[in-house]
Amino acid sequence: MTTQHISGIDHVVVAVHDLDRARDAWQRMGFTVTPRGFHSLGSQNHCIMFGRDYVELLSLPRAHPAMQYYADFLARGDGLAAVALATDDAHAAQVELVAAGVAAEPALDFSRPVALPGGTSNARFRIVQLPPEQTPGCRTFLCEHFTRELVWRSEYQRHALGATGLAAVAVVVDDPVTGAAAWSRVFGVTPQTIEEGLRVDTGSAPIAVTARWKLGRRLFGVELPLRPRPLAAALFIHVADREAAAKRLHQGGYAPIELPDGSFGLSAAAAGGVSLVFG
Repeated sequence: MTTQHISGIDHVVVAVHDLDRARDAWQRMGFTVTPRGFHSLGSQNHCIMFGRDYVELLSLPRAHPAMQYYADFLARGDGLAAVALATDDAHAAQVELVAAGVAAEPALDFSRPVALPGGTSNARFRIVQLPPEQTPGCRTFLCEHFTRELVWRSEYQRHALGATGLAAVAVVVDDPVTGAAAWSRVFGVTPQTIEEGLRVDTGSAPIAVTARWKLGRRLFGVELPLRPRPLAAALFIHVADREAAAKRLHQGGYAPIELPDGSFGLSAAAAGGVSLVFG
């Protein structure tokens, strides 16, 4: 059964120890980065907004029981810690997942202030967290936005790099068949075979579940994160013009690696512990 209230990837979360450093690094790549946000759960963030999805750079300067997963994750280094799934009704999606045998937690509401020209407003969210073992490689949660107009602002969606959206997330596991089966249960789909392993369709950017050596061969020359398996290892990002994007990366002091398919990659150390591919 396809999950009716999940419509793809809403955003991905790159957890970092030094949020200032991560912000500066992504800005040098040519991304427009939003002002710092301060969550009611104690975390802080900057976002890189696209048309329908985004990248969230997240730090955890203050402990909170609801954020323990991120504290544990950061104890092992920076990296792509979570994938948030878009939902129009977090409560209904939680019911669907539980019926499908996924141990989705009860919904949790939180907010963060957003500075606007006319004053400050609160961006409000409702999330439903899934157990980390359900989606090997990173935590997954559902994210319902109540104030999309505060998050998707046009001035933050234009990037000198020419980035337009998420293209895929690559997850490295020891057993791709078992890993893909776990991910596919969330979406009610059947994994599809690809050269690198298995693809799980989400409704937007897919999840590629693969062995480390296969992803390493696909991204030859691009250093993958050193975290133990399973891990979310690489983030693929659409750009309007590959050559122009590579030029902008060079201008920012990076040395992108051209891959056989014409896309360009950056090693994990350059981007907060996740390898990036621009294509």
